[in-house]
Amino acid sequence: MNFDPRFSGRKFASVGTRPIRPDGIDKVTGRARYGADFNMAGQLVGRVLRSPHAHARIVKIDTSKAEKLAGVKAVITAADLPDLTDGDAAMYDVLDNCMARTKALYDGHAVAAVAAIDARTARQALKLIEVEYELLPHVTDVDEAAKHTAPLINDAIFTEGLEEKPVKPSNVTKRSQFGHGDVHQGFGQADFIVERSFKTEQTHQGYIEPHACVANFSSDGTADLWVCTQGHFVYRQHCAQLLGMEASKLRVTSSEIGGGFGGKTHVWAEPVALALSRKAGRPVKLVMTRDEVFRASGPTSATSIDVKIGARKDGTITAAEATLRYSCGPYAGSWAEIGAMTAFACYKLDNVKTVGYEVLVNRPKTAAYRAPSAPMAAFAVESAVDELAKKIGMDPVDFRIRNAAQEGTRSSYGPVYGPIGIGPTLEAVKSHPHMKAPLGKNQGRGMACGFWFNFGGQTCTDLNIGMDGSVSLAVGTVDVGGSRASLSLVAAEELGIDYSQVKAIVADTSSLGYNDMTDGSRGTFSSSMATISAARNAIKILRERAAQMWDIAVDDVVWEKGHAIAKGEKHGNLGKLSLKEIAVESGKTGGPIAGHSELVADGAGVSFATHICDIEVDPDTGAARVIRYTVVQDAGKAVHPTYVEGQYQGGAAQGIGWALNEEYIYGKDGRLQNAGFLDYRIPVCSDLPMIDTQILEIPNPNHPYGVRGVGETSIVPPLAAIANAVSNAAGVRMTHIPMSPPRILAAIEAEREWSK
Repeated sequence: MNFDPRFSGRKFASVGTRPIRPDGIDKVTGRARYGADFNMAGQLVGRVLRSPHAHARIVKIDTSKAEKLAGVKAVITAADLPDLTDGDAAMYDVLDNCMARTKALYDGHAVAAVAAIDARTARQALKLIEVEYELLPHVTDVDEAAKHTAPLINDAIFTEGLEEKPVKPSNVTKRSQFGHGDVHQGFGQADFIVERSFKTEQTHQGYIEPHACVANFSSDGTADLWVCTQGHFVYRQHCAQLLGMEASKLRVTSSEIGGGFGGKTHVWAEPVALALSRKAGRPVKLVMTRDEVFRASGPTSATSIDVKIGARKDGTITAAEATLRYSCGPYAGSWAEIGAMTAFACYKLDNVKTVGYEVLVNRPKTAAYRAPSAPMAAFAVESAVDELAKKIGMDPVDFRIRNAAQEGTRSSYGPVYGPIGIGPTLEAVKSHPHMKAPLGKNQGRGMACGFWFNFGGQTCTDLNIGMDGSVSLAVGTVDVGGSRASLSLVAAEELGIDYSQVKAIVADTSSLGYNDMTDGSRGTFSSSMATISAARNAIKILRERAAQMWDIAVDDVVWEKGHAIAKGEKHGNLGKLSLKEIAVESGKTGGPIAGHSELVADGAGVSFATHICDIEVDPDTGAARVIRYTVVQDAGKAVHPTYVEGQYQGGAAQGIGWALNEEYIYGKDGRLQNAGFLDYRIPVCSDLPMIDTQILEIPNPNHPYGVRGVGETSIVPPLAAIANAVSNAAGVRMTHIPMSPPRILAAIEAEREWSK
């Protein structure tokens, strides 16, 4: 059956309502099974030995004492995970990150692992492993690492993207450039120019559930992996490749996920658990400690960004330029490239140029964090935009409205925009009561815009109709933000039945066709498209079965509001058949009724948001407190508005922590000093106001319901909105994130000294 993904402008009965979440009871009662809640008979406990050094050559590893310890069933090193990547540089980096081969590249890098009968024995075994290191110079700061005098982390890296191939290796792995027009000419047309440099420190996603898995390698060469992940199909592909397996012989089941935000899109300990299980011949459970999560799983990039923006007296931006340096850990990444793409995406610019540099540092391998790379770029750009508006004498909202991208605008990173929501979000902010509320002493208001691409990707869905009229929906996108409820609403909408009749599950990798990772805000967008397609395929069968039951032509049967209806005066006496009535007779009319769909969900539709923030700054201590916060964002179509609001609020909450408190702090020895929630301070309830939300719906023309992804855009504006608010409250421009009390106080005191 051909599927038309175009927006149809239909009215909805189920979509847009707010039913209770299907997983809610299990989660609040403790019945939900997370990564560490799964156990297998005879399982062993896995533990990992990690480097205490930021950069060191591994001279020798002696595991003999650990292997002799009673209760130890397996000990592995890099020798047990040989290089089977066949020249795939990206996969080799994954392998090396899972288990260091020749060098330990950061504090926390895995160098060996054990499987034992209990945790006590496993810990004791780790202490018996003797590792001889040759210490090497290290570098953890992104600006220092980019210098030609910095310690070299990987002598096989030569900077990509340069006009001439470099002859010397470098910590700068790649240069990316985007833009159009002539920025030199554009700056020549400007009456006002703002030029500033900004820094952001490295942060962690802060998910509450640590990485956890249970691996079971069978003697017949097949294996099972139960794991906390955002993408079990991708985990299957990566783990199978690293262990030299056929992917079909590894079944991966995703657990409930206690937060991911992009940090659970990479394999970290899973290949290690599988290798331990293969060697021990028994299941192995491996759960990271919180210390390990911070030291050895993927945080964000730290960044250093230079921005220059020029405008005429009337407020028209004539040129914009940014140079962005992003740390990517000790392995090549594409984080600065994304930052360079998103930096000026909110604006209509004739002359724009962005250049991104990926920089190696002796820190953990960088991973995604909710619109990865965009928040840092937005912080720098939106701070400069605010300062430029002030310099011209324009209201910051009006300045942005004047320069906002529109349908038909050529984006700063290349494509031409279709229908987009940046203008409507700004207009909504301009008229929002929050913008007109009075401010008190030492208080300031800031606002900022944000952008994210959104993705679609490969998606497969099964919809099965039971003989009792119930509907089982099997999806392959892990539910990280309430997608099971949203997809159930979509199935109910298409079939014309009540939401309560639909149950959605996340199927394992052996039960469903391939699905891409749940990232890029693709979960509801892509799986709802596949669900609509599968439901329509099922409706085709329902119509055929009804036609058979009535003994009429299928073309005379239509589907409306959950019923087959015989159309035409000649069938006026046939009435209608409900889905349940057709399902009850399915055994007599051809067997089970199901709909299936596999597709590549293209046209995800970009997303924009504008945030408002009020801050109070104590001028004596530098302490900053958020007193009011509002999110305005385009959702395309809010399938489940409560979940959409939750995504908006969650992104804002994480952004508040990132802007004011959160950062990785490394000592001179290159070791992480605050690997735990006591010293790495994420926001708690008392740190946050009630976060107000306003959902806008500018339909995505490439989705039948107009849906856009919403999960990532909401974290893009907060850093800049809060920085603008703090700057207005403190009377000094803040350029370094997080704006912790010592940084704010230092900036205030420096401004006082300068003013004398």
